[in-house]
Amino acid sequence: MIVRWKRSGFVAAAASALLSGCAGNGIGLDQSGRPLPPGGGTGGALTADFASIQDHVLTPICTVCHAGGSAPQGLRLDATNSYALLVGVPSTEVPAILRVKPGDPDNSYLIQKLEGHASVGAQMPFGGPPLSAETIAVIRQWILDGAMQAAAAAAAAAAASGGSFAVVAVTPAMHDVLSEAPARMVIAFNQDLDQTRIDASSMRLEQVVPGGGASVRVTLVVPPGNVRALVIEPAQPLADGVYRLTVPAPPETGLASLDGERLGGTAADGSAVVITEFEVTAQP
Repeated sequence: MIVRWKRSGFVAAAASALLSGCAGNGIGLDQSGRPLPPGGGTGGALTADFASIQDHVLTPICTVCHAGGSAPQGLRLDATNSYALLVGVPSTEVPAILRVKPGDPDNSYLIQKLEGHASVGAQMPFGGPPLSAETIAVIRQWILDGAMQAAAAAAAAAAASGGSFAVVAVTPAMHDVLSEAPARMVIAFNQDLDQTRIDASSMRLEQVVPGGGASVRVTLVVPPGNVRALVIEPAQPLADGVYRLTVPAPPETGLASLDGERLGGTAADGSAVVITEFEVTAQP
């Protein structure tokens, strides 16, 4: 059984954009390094809420690089995936630091990268002009206020699935081919998870091999401040191969919303719910 969800499209980076250093071409920025409003200079000002930050910063600037299966560090910053991959999720470069730590901008890796003092890697946006201090201050304020997701976005996710408990995004996405093994998989849901019912048996990661699947041991974590997401981390780095992430069929699964609705409904055929299947293949 394959669970179905709705995904919005992502903006693919054109070759010319990549050669110019991602955001270094100035897309989405004015001459002072401030993000242009949606529509190329029209619209409201940037405010300290996630919807505004997505529209003014993440979508026009960050998705030039951070989109699709080739997104650096697996960090997709399109509107479908960004919140689940940012809030409460460890940085891939420095796993001891969360990408966004609600209430604590100084210890949020996103801020460290934007301000240019992270211990690893270059300042973001990569290759070109830094965001203005005013813009970063707005993002800081959103984190200080608790890094909440926009209520409208949460309501839209619920409506898109008809109100039933469902997956709205997953990284790696179905049929992704990755040149580097992902440090973790992240699933976003349209409702709050019942954390008391999550254990090691709630999800299953298998390497697809001839004749069946080889189980991969994982840990499951609901990120702090991000109760509509689930982080799945393999105990060991994934070798090259095809992997399938599934949820056991009810009544075995403990994966459910706070209202008690189990993922995948009744699964009358007794099959597992396939969340994603992806391939890891090293570059030649």
